[in-house]
Amino acid sequence: MGGITAVKRIIIRQGIVPTLLCLSFLTGCSQHTDEKPLDYFEIVRPEFTGQLAYETTDFVEDYWRVVGNTGFNKTIYLIADSLQAAGYILEENAKAEDRLTYRIEKRAMNNQTWEPISASLQIAGKDTPLLLSETNRNMTYLNSVSTSKEGIKAEVVWIKSIEDLNNTSVKDKVVFAEMSVRRLYKLVVEKGAIGIITYDNPDYLQPEKNKTSIQFRRLSSQDNGNFWGIALSYEAKDKLKTQLQKGKTEVLVNIQTKRYPSEELTIIANIKGSVLPDERLVYSAHIQEPGANDNATGVGAQLEMAKTAAKLFAEGKIEFDRTMTFLWGDEIISTRRYIEEDSKRTKGIKWGISLDMVGENTAVTGGTFLIEKMPDPSAIWTRGKDKHSEWGGEVLKLEDMKPHYLNDFIISTFKEQGKYANWVVETNPFEGGSDHTPFLEADIPGLLLWHFTDQFYHTDNDRIDKVSQETLKNVGTAALVSGLQLVNASDVFMLAQVKNLKEQAFLRLEDEAKLSPLALKNGSTINEEKQIISAWEDWYIKSIGSIHDIHTNKNLAVKAAISNAQNEIQQKSNELKEALK
Repeated sequence: MGGITAVKRIIIRQGIVPTLLCLSFLTGCSQHTDEKPLDYFEIVRPEFTGQLAYETTDFVEDYWRVVGNTGFNKTIYLIADSLQAAGYILEENAKAEDRLTYRIEKRAMNNQTWEPISASLQIAGKDTPLLLSETNRNMTYLNSVSTSKEGIKAEVVWIKSIEDLNNTSVKDKVVFAEMSVRRLYKLVVEKGAIGIITYDNPDYLQPEKNKTSIQFRRLSSQDNGNFWGIALSYEAKDKLKTQLQKGKTEVLVNIQTKRYPSEELTIIANIKGSVLPDERLVYSAHIQEPGANDNATGVGAQLEMAKTAAKLFAEGKIEFDRTMTFLWGDEIISTRRYIEEDSKRTKGIKWGISLDMVGENTAVTGGTFLIEKMPDPSAIWTRGKDKHSEWGGEVLKLEDMKPHYLNDFIISTFKEQGKYANWVVETNPFEGGSDHTPFLEADIPGLLLWHFTDQFYHTDNDRIDKVSQETLKNVGTAALVSGLQLVNASDVFMLAQVKNLKEQAFLRLEDEAKLSPLALKNGSTINEEKQIISAWEDWYIKSIGSIHDIHTNKNLAVKAAISNAQNEIQQKSNELKEALK
């Protein structure tokens, strides 16, 4: 392949702006080429409507999903049918030349699966139930057993602190408490209680406004147990407390659930790379949880991404140098297993992206679309524009940092879609708790795409009316475009990332230096402020160095660009530290 043709091929694969055509490293490049660079946004936007993502979300959110149960398994097979219709071939039937494949992995479960059937809670002597599962699907604790079909009647004992249990008999009674069940469960079981009723909705759910919301709760697996739990809404909690304050209170409880042996299913689809098939990007979306945004939206968005990628590939509009993988399964567990069970495959996993709560109608939920960054210094010194979500995160240490170009590349790509669609894209420091964590634990670059704060998070009001097809379209489009650039990354991509990282490093260093005077007035020291600037300097210098993980022909111009950018960042950092007074 001649020089100019090879150059054009690189540009077409990368979708880089025309000004990069004539970078000095591209020898033999003509300023007058008629070849139009490939723009992945231009290709993906007309195809990715969000309709399949929304329709899939609508199907999945009908079910209370936990590994092995009806809703979880129906979701797996819905995905399989959709993949097959999009051109993916079941691996066991695939030929060597087939590049679009999928498989369903099946594993034995250590415990039985569980699903709710019906439930009601009523104060004895009252005409109407306090709660019904028809309107509060989260009222029954996960892993609760069934009562008798007729239900039970029992006295309620109000426990206001753990210490109350030492002097209170709860045998054959129901315990009510406004605290986490984790603090009570073992003790009340040991003391002979037959069930527990709790309320502990956090403030960010705005419980006084969303009075009927119940955030789902769980008990430990109990294949041979006989304990149950009911979670209350704010409204139901107030009514029960009012009755308890009047004196002895009994409740009528009827819970029907199913527990049965099953198997754990995970579904994985691949678009095999043609140049470096052992290197891959992995998208991950978990199926379990009872809600719509959490995480039926992640399931749906990822499915439309897989379908859109297959369609564009079949039409010859895009290529895949590296492999693109889509994984759906049990949160964290399936992703961690995928990383750990095959050491050869793991070496080729270059990037991980988690889609979790990605379709919110933010005008309704109050949530903001967020990119949770890999651990960077904002997770140590959270100040300025950086802020944690209400989920919260522990303060990290310098040794916890994970410098990599993936952070700023994904943020920049999503910001581009945000500008195009008038869509708000923000970030938060690392907090953990979703499918990006197994990647990071394995020293694989990993990010989370999500929304927070959501006033309906984990509640039974997280339904399809809180989901936006437009948001699904924006997230899915930007996520797929990001992935296409990554799996086709070459020298042109590397140079673009050097430029972007240097610009972002300068902005960050200048921002931190501007924050220093106020921090000094509030008790910080010159040494601490210098340490913060040095931490960001180190993070960006190493992030630029990480660009070398894209295996190419080691172009000298790329090496020079990396070295020059690192030196400029160091010089800028030194200037800012010297200016501190």
